[in-house]
Amino acid sequence: MKMEDIARLAGVSKAAVSLAFSGKPGVAPETRERILQIAHENNYELKSRKHQGDTASRAITFLVFANSGLVVDSYYQQPFFRELIHYTEERCRMLGYSLMFSTISVDKLDEGAASLIDGGNSQGVILLGTNLGRAQISLLASKLTLPMVVIDNCYETLPIQFVEINNMMGAYDAASHLIEQGHRSIGYISSRDRIHNFEERRRGFAFAVQEHGAELHSDCIFEVEPTVLVAQESLKRKLSEYREEGKKLPSAFFCECDYMAISLIKTLAEMGVRVPEEVSVIGFDNISEARIVTPELTTVHVEKESMARLAVNALVQQIEGVEAIRSKISVDTQLVVRASTSAV
Repeated sequence: MKMEDIARLAGVSKAAVSLAFSGKPGVAPETRERILQIAHENNYELKSRKHQGDTASRAITFLVFANSGLVVDSYYQQPFFRELIHYTEERCRMLGYSLMFSTISVDKLDEGAASLIDGGNSQGVILLGTNLGRAQISLLASKLTLPMVVIDNCYETLPIQFVEINNMMGAYDAASHLIEQGHRSIGYISSRDRIHNFEERRRGFAFAVQEHGAELHSDCIFEVEPTVLVAQESLKRKLSEYREEGKKLPSAFFCECDYMAISLIKTLAEMGVRVPEEVSVIGFDNISEARIVTPELTTVHVEKESMARLAVNALVQQIEGVEAIRSKISVDTQLVVRASTSAV
């Protein structure tokens, strides 16, 4: 029996099984108990994650500065980060390293760097850069003596290794898909919390709109909370006011992430607006919930497994002294067409 079989029997993802076996947060206690019970009943042997030799001293730290923007203390429960962590841990294990986790409040960046240096148990750091600005990453790099790779962000002028999403490409493909379906008036659902990824997605979207001669008016840009999966009353009010002014809703909306797209679909449903018959909706990230919402969400798939593999590989090369050119890697995305978009 494999881990995939345990996941199927428990009705959960493989990532959830991995979290349950490792004892890490991210699954509910009752879910963890059910997974372990199924493993026991099927004589599944929980293999130790430690390798022979000195693996206990071969550790990498997954460093997160939380309580800022999208990254909160429970970030590991968000589908995007949960999958990214799972693939990072898998790759570390394949290369003979254990993965430790360190979550520090973003206002204690100095203390975070000091604790990693003083702790002495980690050989390198994978920094989750999602919510961090250029100055913050630069400051951390200047204080940290350990090798470091930043994942899910990129600042071209910093002499640091980054692995990021090709956000511009993803948003360009999403906008182009809508335009090719005949949509010319396209709305934009923007996050109130601004991060590097969202700014790049806006650039990619704007480039496609301009290239194809479509329209994006400033009054068709609506700000929402970026991590809410239910209908948002403030968005409902703004869209209702827009219609009350005698304006017709755009025939399609691009959303900066899947959370916002799912929230939009539910908000439109409460307003009696059908998706995709009246309004098409497209998201970004391809989280697991994108397949659960009705209609299933057209979105941009992010290669989280490839990002994790590339980040761990780059860090291990630094740790083990392999001569390598410092690089900034942008991982391409892929458009996934489902039921939330249709031709005009």
